[in-house]
Formats: sequence, C-alpha cells, structure tokens
Amino acid sequence: MNIIVLGAGLIGAPIAKDLAQDTNFNVSIADKDPQALDNITKQITIQSIQKDLSDRDSLKKLLSPYDLAINAVPGSIGYRTLKTIIESKKNVVDIAFSPENTLELNSLAQKQGVTAVVDCGMAPGMSNILVAHAHSQLDTTKSVSIFVGGLPEVRIWPYEYKAGFSPSDVIEEYTRPAYIKINGKIVCVKALSDCELIDFPEIGTLEAFNTDGLRSLLHTMDIPNMKEKTLRYPGHAEKMKILRDTGFFNQDTIDINGKKVRPMDVTSRLLLPKIRLEKKEKDITIMKVKVVGTKNGRSVEYIYDLFDRYDEQTETHSMARTTGYTATSVVRLLSDNRIKEKGIIPPERIGIDQKCVKFILSDLKKRGVLYKTESTLLDNEKL
Repeated sequence: MNIIVLGAGLIGAPIAKDLAQDTNFNVSIADKDPQALDNITKQITIQSIQKDLSDRDSLKKLLSPYDLAINAVPGSIGYRTLKTIIESKKNVVDIAFSPENTLELNSLAQKQGVTAVVDCGMAPGMSNILVAHAHSQLDTTKSVSIFVGGLPEVRIWPYEYKAGFSPSDVIEEYTRPAYIKINGKIVCVKALSDCELIDFPEIGTLEAFNTDGLRSLLHTMDIPNMKEKTLRYPGHAEKMKILRDTGFFNQDTIDINGKKVRPMDVTSRLLLPKIRLEKKEKDITIMKVKVVGTKNGRSVEYIYDLFDRYDEQTETHSMARTTGYTATSVVRLLSDNRIKEKGIIPPERIGIDQKCVKFILSDLKKRGVLYKTESTLLDNEKL
C-alpha cells in the first residue's frame, strides 16, 4: 500500500517512521518546511516532498499515486485538506482536529467511495474507541468522563507546559467553545471552565478543565451525560484565561500607531517558542476514561487508564506515540480490510467492534503504549 503522510511535525514524523518500518507499506511524507523534512530523512529512508499543503490543486496532484493519506496538518487547514483528500477519492486517517464538523463530509465521502476515519488520535480518537468499547458491553450507559493531557516532565515557570502537537492548535483549545452533554442536552460552555483538581498516583495533583474534545461522541452515542477535560499542572488554566480574556488570542486586527496588528500574531511570536516541545525534551501523557452504566441490573463503572513517558530509546515524544500510534494502528486495520464501511467514520464506530479494539490495544502495547482496564461494581466488587 502506498501511503502519504501530510505534515512532518511533532506527530506526523513519528507516524511516518512507524509505518515505514512495516514492509507492507511504501511511505512518503510531505510538508512545506524543508527543515522538518530534513530531520526525518536523517533518521529513516523515506521519500520526502516539499509542498505547500494548503494549495488545493497542488495537493490533488500530490495525492494521485497514493492509496491512503494521513492528514496530520495543523487544525486551521485540517478540514479543507480532509475535503480535498476525499474529493481525490483517497482513503484517509485524519488527526488534524479541525474546528469544523467533519461529519458534514459524510455524503461526499460515500459518493466518492472513500473511507475517512476522522479524529483518530488519542483524544479525540482512542478516547472515543474506549467509550464505545465500554458502552457496547453495558445494558445502559449513564455517563462518560474523559480526562486527558500531555505535559513536560520538568515544570518550567511561568507556563509549566510544553505542546506535544501544533502549538497553534493548543491555543485553539483555550478559545474554542466546549460542548458537553448534561441530562441528554448538548450544552455549550467556555473552554478552561469548571476547573477541578484530580490526583494521579504517578504524578500527583493536576487540574482539569473543559475543552472541546467530545466532538462526534455528542451526536453518535446515546449517553445522557458526557464531559471531556484537559489536564495541566495546577495554575496553568488561570494564566491562559488571563491571556484569552485580555484579548491576546483575538484574531481581529487592532490599530497600533497606525498599523493593523492581530493580537494573536503577536502572542504567537512571543508565547509559542516558550511552549514548544523541543527535540529530546521529556514529556508524559495521562488519560483516564470513566464510563458508568448498568449491566444485569447492577451499576458498573469501566475505567481505562494510560500513563506514558517519552521513549528515550527511539527519542519519540509521548504525545506523538499515544496519538500517532493510534492512527497507525487504524491504518493497519484499513490495510487488512477490517474497516469496510464507506463515508466519515468516527473512532467510536471502530470501538463497537471488539476484535478491532483488541487489535488496536495489542498494536499499541507492542509499541509500549499500555492501557490499563478495570471493570468494577459500584459496591466495589470486581466483575
């Protein structure tokens, strides 16, 4: 199978490296940044293509010889890149996390005979798969809680955070309205809201706040209560609120001494270098998924836990491993023809298939990404 990875950033490059080690795949990678391409070709033998992926016509020509594309571009161009891939009649695994609703492309994907697995990272992505996996084993599901975050191993003032994926997408998390579900109704809340402290045995106390991570789960799963929260070291959310509410993340131009300036451009220039995860900088990833419901007349809670660290042997960041290897596992499912449905496929659709979930968990485990699972009766008896 001929595969092209679109985007050679913090996630795209490890995806390409993982797939290139599989003899079933012939892998290429494309990006407009020659330095990013040079970095990966120094590590593995792979075809690299310097290309502006935001150019629709150029992208269509680029896609022509490939069977499948992995969309790992920044979220700001993620949706239109996904649409172009579908228009080109290429199957796709998408991790771009664009603000648009990718489900709206379903008719187009079906018309083009394309399988497009969207939001196929860790969260959204693996979180959706695990929610559906638990939901399919319950008689009724009452609530879902997802807590997830990537953090630097070493906390450095003032932000005590480093971005394991596109830094501009991180800021998008802090400004994009978050949607949760309460008593069967979809509710819009502010990002960074409803902050709470949660203890994790591996690292201690973290703060959790609302972000827009439920995505397709809100529309595809009949579960009355759902929330997704991002994890950071305590104090980070308040600093981001100050920047956001002062206007530093605004996209509209303002006049400064007769010159038109976008506050976001200034913030990006100053902030992003301070939160960019550097090569060989150690990071950790934490995720906890809780699904509560009933089974055989009794209340049951399914819990999935992930605690992952930077891989020193392969020099791969934890966020890249947990996100990217979820995508590569799904690529392997597609190559084995285990996902046959055409159209937009949200990850929870895969999670309903127990064999697919078992394959993904096994594939991740081979790469050192281990999810711990526990099913407990709420009177503390193990199932």
